[in-house]
Amino acid sequence: MTPQQAAHAEAVHEVEENLRLLTEIVRASMRDAAKRIDPALSLFGLKMLQLLKREGPLHSGAAAELLMVDKSVISRQSRQLEELGLIEVQPDPNDGRARLLLLTPVADAQVAAVRTGIMLDPDVLDSWSADELHQFAEYLSRLGRRRSPDAAGAPGSPGSGG
Repeated sequence: MTPQQAAHAEAVHEVEENLRLLTEIVRASMRDAAKRIDPALSLFGLKMLQLLKREGPLHSGAAAELLMVDKSVISRQSRQLEELGLIEVQPDPNDGRARLLLLTPVADAQVAAVRTGIMLDPDVLDSWSADELHQFAEYLSRLGRRRSPDAAGAPGSPGSGG
């Protein structure tokens, strides 16, 4: 391994380690936010509420696809959220056989209230300039982009080695 390859490998390791630590912080913060909404609300329940806040009413199949889980997981979680008074399950006006999941007004307000600062320490982010925040957001976006199968072997692509 060349010194440049070793330095690159070390830098990748550093990024991955910091992402792991950041993920732990985000998960803990989100668990706390879930508990502020309702002590019985799970982390996944909060994710469902956030999805419904962002997307509006959804069929359970669409929610399952967006959250990348089996529809049975959505069904179980929907029952719990309905029992907590956080969602309503209503017939779809366009298809009476289908059911829509939607936030209750109380849940809508609670999810909005915990939205700001849910993931990262606001004191840290407040110390960054708008340009730094935009640059950080762009780096995160680049990390989150999926490679197309065609690009994996293209010269200069991450999977090509060159």
